[in-house]
Amino acid sequence: MASKHALAALAFAALVLTSGCLGVLTGDESLTFESEPAATDATVASNAGYETNGTQTFEVNRTFNVAGQEPRVVASNHITTYEKKIDLGFFEAKLGVFSVISTPAVDVAGETLNPIGDYSNDQLIGLVKSQYRGLTDVEQVNSRNVQILGEQANVTKYSAKATFANDRQVDVYVHVTKVRHNEDFIVSIGVYPQQLSGEEDSILEMMRSIEHPSEA
Repeated sequence: MASKHALAALAFAALVLTSGCLGVLTGDESLTFESEPAATDATVASNAGYETNGTQTFEVNRTFNVAGQEPRVVASNHITTYEKKIDLGFFEAKLGVFSVISTPAVDVAGETLNPIGDYSNDQLIGLVKSQYRGLTDVEQVNSRNVQILGEQANVTKYSAKATFANDRQVDVYVHVTKVRHNEDFIVSIGVYPQQLSGEEDSILEMMRSIEHPSEA
């Protein structure tokens, strides 16, 4: 499952700002925003059997045409990804994936221009699905509140089918949540095979242990 590519697409799509919102800009000025990296506690991840691939930065650099002017917005997002090798009997691969995305709110003249702020969990999972063809048959299972970064965050659980790099299809659960912390939105996504139902506790604990800012 090319999860990192899907999450990179999510971070990119988060900054597809509309020209209407950019009406607060004047002239050809440029605005630069960068999120602070976010990650889960290293000990919590290790105890759950997850290893990090480190934190990557994805920059969005866009020029818009607003009333004859061409303001530029540069936004840097961060993604920290963790993977866990899981043996399902018929094959073994890194089937457990946990990722934390930090994306700047992009506050300009009292307006938050990053549309992620208004996205529901259903819209977030839809965004991932639209960017990653290997995730299909997504259906909501339930939702619950979890304390993340001092906020009550709604975590939604979905069932889905995921196709991994070796073209094997696996029934998975996907957990999605989002909170705002300081000047960034923090999106977290966890994926694991359905037959390992106990993995849910690990994912939720890693969400509870998110740190922001963290050392990239």
